[in-house]
Amino acid sequence: MHGLLAMLLAGLPATALATRTAAQREGDTAAAASVPAEDAPAAPFKFTTGLYRTAGAGQPTSTGLDVNLRYQGDVGDLWVGAFRAPVGDLSQLRGGWDHSFTLGPVRLLPSVQWASGGFAGGSLNLETGTRWYAGAGLGRTNLRNYVNLNFDPNDAWMLSAGYRWSEARYVGMQVVRDNREHPDQQHVHLVARLPTDAGHAVFLDLLDKRGTLDDGRYIHRHGASMTYSWPQVFVRLAYDPKVNFTLQNQWRVSVGTRF
Repeated sequence: MHGLLAMLLAGLPATALATRTAAQREGDTAAAASVPAEDAPAAPFKFTTGLYRTAGAGQPTSTGLDVNLRYQGDVGDLWVGAFRAPVGDLSQLRGGWDHSFTLGPVRLLPSVQWASGGFAGGSLNLETGTRWYAGAGLGRTNLRNYVNLNFDPNDAWMLSAGYRWSEARYVGMQVVRDNREHPDQQHVHLVARLPTDAGHAVFLDLLDKRGTLDDGRYIHRHGASMTYSWPQVFVRLAYDPKVNFTLQNQWRVSVGTRF
């Protein structure tokens, strides 16, 4: 994985992919996940605003702003987004589509994604099982510059498994490992969605990250994300050490609404 969000904020090249994993639902990337969404919508539209604070390693501290709008309907999920950061006067528009098709005991989850500047990507995932489930997938891009708000390794293979009591309550694990440019970079996510008696829900994502950084050091770090969801509003806080396998750490705060 060469260059990603933190490197873009430092003015260096970046690339990304279109697959959506448990952690990638923090952004608005096209889907192909084996874990249900942490905030199964009661309304077709979801609007999210996020602030991404990146700092450390003697590089300039930067706060990026992202907004995205997602629509869920019979054709699948359609979304558009815009990102802007003051360092390097960086801005980019992007959009995508994802859907789930049931083929007997198997679910097929394709996605496509585009962004200004010539980026294009896609993914294909397969999943089977109802209560107990398992899935596998692959993502590929054209390696053009892109503001990566996915945060997981790009151009990667993915494996996932877990247990669902319902679409609203589940636990699962997902492995995402780069298999193109940096094959030792890997994320492992342990995720859980826990509804409350008040009709609210908590989504937890614990991250195990390991791989080689830009300066050649091999690291093993842990991060986490927590989302608290009301029927129409949600808030999310995340910490991602060595974000996108760069030298910097990142805090993310997001708020959103459904309508």
